[in-house]
Amino acid sequence: MPLFRRADGDPVPNVAPIRRIQLALMRRRNESAVYHESLFGIDGARAWLKAYNRAHEARATLFHLVAYACAGALHARPGLNRFSSGGRLYQRRGVQIAFVAKRAMSDEAPFASVKLDVGAREPFPEFVARITGAIDGARGAPRAIEREMELFLHIPTRILRSLVGLVTTLDDWNLLPGWFTRDDPMFSSAFLANLGSAGIGDAWHHLYEYGNCPVFGAVSAPKRLPVAEGDAVVVRHALRIRWTFDERINDGFYAARSLALVEQILSDPSRHLGLPEGTPSFAREQVSAP
Repeated sequence: MPLFRRADGDPVPNVAPIRRIQLALMRRRNESAVYHESLFGIDGARAWLKAYNRAHEARATLFHLVAYACAGALHARPGLNRFSSGGRLYQRRGVQIAFVAKRAMSDEAPFASVKLDVGAREPFPEFVARITGAIDGARGAPRAIEREMELFLHIPTRILRSLVGLVTTLDDWNLLPGWFTRDDPMFSSAFLANLGSAGIGDAWHHLYEYGNCPVFGAVSAPKRLPVAEGDAVVVRHALRIRWTFDERINDGFYAARSLALVEQILSDPSRHLGLPEGTPSFAREQVSAP
């Protein structure tokens, strides 16, 4: 057992021997990385979002639905909502989804990172409103965490590396205070990169050694792709997400079943989230997944 308690997680009891060996042998996240590609059919999601946006002033996008589905899967499958630190396995408290928003659609505009706590039963409209507000806030005046980062950038590189090493050591010993990691997106359940919005597709992403985020999803732009359905091949709208997992947190079977929940929500949102308010009766079959 660790000497000190963490602000963001609790030790996982009765860790299997093979996983304890993994935690000892594989000390860094990127040497523990496993890559997986998911292809989600989104015809049902597109129809559902179209109906939703007719009935709500705050517009929802496919990325909103992806982030919401990921948060739901992490709540339903808490064995994936874990992280490794200091050679130990922890169960994260709460579900936090992180992502990056560009301050403006230009080459020179900087990126701003956003970290959002998502409740287990948070309604989708409230989630959309909060994520939209978080993006607008990130695109506004620099926040406290960004001002702190700017101060660090004035420190000489060698000293800065030493400070980062000190922070990592304190984190390994569970000595980082909660206020230090609370708004840091690298201390989150999963990080989603909406690469499709920037015209980038089919990219993999590394994990960060700093922090403890064990899952990174690179979300590509939707495409019309041939999909096998029984003995036939049909063209469907599909979304490709390329995942990078820290395999020390759980096994591939558990991760695959967790991603199946994401697929279920994206393929048929009406079944899991209900029909959007104000959906006319004649459009109900169109909103349901084909």
